[in-house]
Amino acid sequence: MRILVLGGTSFVGRAIVDDALRVGADVTLFSRGQTGSELFQGVPRRIGDRDTGDYAALSEGSWDAVVDVSGYVPRHVGQAMEVLGDRVGRYLFISSQAVYARTGVGPGSDEDTPRRPPVRDTEELDEDTYGPLKVACEDDVLAGYGSRATIVRPGKVAGPHDAQDGLTYWVRRAARGGRVALPGSPEQPVQVIDSRDLARLVVQLLADDRPGAFNAVGPAEPTTMAELITSCARVAGSQVEIVPVPSEAVAPFFPLIRPESMWPTQQRSSARARAAGMPATPLAVTVADVLAWDRERGEPPLRHELSPEEEARLFAGAWHWPPQDTPI
Repeated sequence: MRILVLGGTSFVGRAIVDDALRVGADVTLFSRGQTGSELFQGVPRRIGDRDTGDYAALSEGSWDAVVDVSGYVPRHVGQAMEVLGDRVGRYLFISSQAVYARTGVGPGSDEDTPRRPPVRDTEELDEDTYGPLKVACEDDVLAGYGSRATIVRPGKVAGPHDAQDGLTYWVRRAARGGRVALPGSPEQPVQVIDSRDLARLVVQLLADDRPGAFNAVGPAEPTTMAELITSCARVAGSQVEIVPVPSEAVAPFFPLIRPESMWPTQQRSSARARAAGMPATPLAVTVADVLAWDRERGEPPLRHELSPEEEARLFAGAWHWPPQDTPI
C-alpha cells in the first residue's frame, strides 16, 4: 500500500507514519521540511508549503491513499485535491470533534450528530471558526472523492510527542504529588484517545479501503477528571489530594477542563471506529509513556501550567488571572 501523508512529522502525523511503516506500507511525506528532519530516515519526502499553495513537489507520482493531517481550511483541501486528482485512490481527511453542534447533544452521540454550519469566508483559526472550517473541508473532500473519501474525527488525543499541554500537564503535576488544584469539577467526564490508537484506526481504514466518518475518541464510558489525575499519580508512584478551585481562577482554556455545558461532547460513541479496528490502549499505559517521554525531554515549560506559588494562592482563595508578581 502506497500512502502519501500531508504533514507527517508532528504528533498525530508522526504516529500515523509510524504505524504505516510498521505494517510495511510504502510512505511518502509532504511537508515544509522545517521540522522532523531526523525522523523516518529513508522515507521519501516532498517539500512544499500549503500556506503558500506550493504543491509543485506533488506534480508527479501516484498513491493508493492520501492522509491529510495538515488541512485546516478549505483552500488547503481544494488545492491538494486539484494537484492530486485521480492519482490517489482514497482521500482520508483528519477532521475534529469540533465539527459537531454543541447544543442538543447527549452522551453517546455518534457520527450522525448534526454538524456546525461550514465557514469559508476566513482562514483565521480560533474557538469559533476552527470547527466550521473543518466542516467545510469535510464537505469538499466528500464532494471531490465521494465513496473514496474517509473522514476521521479525533477527540482529545494524547501520547508521547504531544505539543499541546493536555494530558502532559496532569501527568507532570500528579507526579509531583501533594495537593493538586483542579479548576473545575472532579466529576467532569474526559475522553482521551491514545495517538497510537488513532494511527492504527487510520491505517486500518486505508487497508480496508473503507469510506465514511469515524469518531476517534476514548472509551464509551469516559473517565472523570478526578479519576484521570488519580491514575496519573498511581502510575508515577505519588500521592495526591485533589482540591477543586473556581474555574474562573485560571486561563479560559486550561488543559482538559471543559464547562459543564460541554460535558456531553466528552461522552461520544466510539462504536463505529472500534468496529473498524481501533484499539483501546489503557489510560495507565498512555500515562506511563507520556511520563517517560516528558522526563526524557527535560520537562520544558508548558503553555498552561500552575506553579506551586500560583496553586498556593488558589488554595488560599486569593486568586487572580493572569498571575501577578505582587501579593493580591
